[in-house]
Amino acid sequence: MNKFILNTDIQSFINENLDSDVVSILLKKQLFKDVTQQELCQQIESKKKCKKKLPTWFSTEAIYYPKKLNVEQSSSEATASYKSQLIKGKSLVDLTGGLGVDSYFFAKTFNEVYCCEIDTELAQIASYNHKVLGATNIQSIQKDGIKFLFNSTKKYDCIYIDPSRRNDVKGKVFRFEDCGPNVVKHLDFLFERTETILIKTSPLHDLSLGIKELKNVLEIHIVAVNNEVKELLWLLKKNYTKTTLIKTINLRKKDNQTFTFNHNDESISTLNLSLPLNYLYEPNAAILKAGAFKLVSRKFNLNKLHEHSHLYTSQHLKEFPGRRFLITNNLSYSKATLKSLNIPKANISIRNFPESVAQIRKKHKIKDGGNNYLFFTRSMNNELIVLKCERI
Repeated sequence: MNKFILNTDIQSFINENLDSDVVSILLKKQLFKDVTQQELCQQIESKKKCKKKLPTWFSTEAIYYPKKLNVEQSSSEATASYKSQLIKGKSLVDLTGGLGVDSYFFAKTFNEVYCCEIDTELAQIASYNHKVLGATNIQSIQKDGIKFLFNSTKKYDCIYIDPSRRNDVKGKVFRFEDCGPNVVKHLDFLFERTETILIKTSPLHDLSLGIKELKNVLEIHIVAVNNEVKELLWLLKKNYTKTTLIKTINLRKKDNQTFTFNHNDESISTLNLSLPLNYLYEPNAAILKAGAFKLVSRKFNLNKLHEHSHLYTSQHLKEFPGRRFLITNNLSYSKATLKSLNIPKANISIRNFPESVAQIRKKHKIKDGGNNYLFFTRSMNNELIVLKCERI
């Protein structure tokens, strides 16, 4: 960590060049005696990454930015704030601190937070930034989180883990036993130090497999931001053996969409199918990840278009955690029917359809955009159909 970067003139240069081409800065001769061009560009690139993802960091003076990859791998403020609302208490250990974003938000709901990070430089940066941000109840631990716990006899109210999803042999991995630290391997030991564990994983983790691997899973939170699933949160309670609660949330600027159910409920639910009626419903990304397709139909009294299409319909408009549309045309799919619509531009979605969006656009000469929405899917009779819709 080069603290010369925090000098006023260098900070001014960084702020004045956020929109500059970093390549041109790299090619210039060294502008400041104690700071290289590479270090300047790192600060500029990483700060730009924080503008939307970490606005508190971006808008706070004298923040020190790590490598761009560290910013990319960190939680966003939106997701970190959400997870901090799930747990509270006196003490929390963050075993995989990274840039320290999650630790910063946990410090709002815990009296003491121990932020462990094995990368010395990253630990120093996170610790420095926590002080700048006023989070004085975070203690930086510059060592492996598991080793820290082994050397501690204290019990904590919660342990938080964001396991690395890269394996030197297997590359990107999505099983708990292949991640680092191996939560499954250390689970019994972790429960000697706490009653509550919160784990963050990639959205690609399989829910059923994860429940089998971990056991003790009280809740799984599927967190989306503006309809893009960002992370899965696994809340574990020591000796918990009952059904896992699945909570989906789509975080949005104006309001949040939520849908909650028990993991076993989907398998025992019945499915209602029908031909397209007046309105069409598309579940948000968090619900699609949860796989609660029959439950959505039952909960909101909607009919599904096809068992595998994951689109719903109703005669009368209903509230729904996803997008809603008025169906203005319901046509069998063919080149002639598409031509009859006379739509040069439309927003296209496919569900359980044999052609890709790109193939459809090329084949029928439909440009992207506009106010028309076309859904290419299957009916309950397995017929290929096109639904022309207006967004509600």
